[in-house]
Amino acid sequence: MAKFQLIVSDPVSKTSKAATIEGAKAQALVGKSIGDEVDGKLLGIGNMKLKITGGTDKDGIPMRFDIQGGAKKRAILSGGVGFKPNDRGERRRKLVRGRVVGEDTLQVNSVVMAEAAPAAPKTPAPEKKAEPPKPAQKPVEAKR
Repeated sequence: MAKFQLIVSDPVSKTSKAATIEGAKAQALVGKSIGDEVDGKLLGIGNMKLKITGGTDKDGIPMRFDIQGGAKKRAILSGGVGFKPNDRGERRRKLVRGRVVGEDTLQVNSVVMAEAAPAAPKTPAPEKKAEPPKPAQKPVEAKR
């Protein structure tokens, strides 16, 4: 069974909270990739939409958006997640994990996209009265 440390960041209040999810709730994240949106109700954390932004595996290897699948791979990096260059133009081969959340993933980072409002009962729209057509205006001729 999968077990994740879910980090939820809220850009509005500029806070982040950690929650441990496991079992059936954690299975909702398996197979999702970075950039996918997940309903918070499935994870048991409330009525909100979450966007997956990254994560790490049990060894601390970060996930990268541009690597396909969920396996580890040695990729040539020039910056971004997993590598901070010391010199300008430096590139180095580093070990990173793909963008798909799997059983080996330990931590999943996410950001709150929108708080889902409670469902309000639908009211019928007011009927619009037909307005009489407006008379066409004559084009104004320019005097020379």
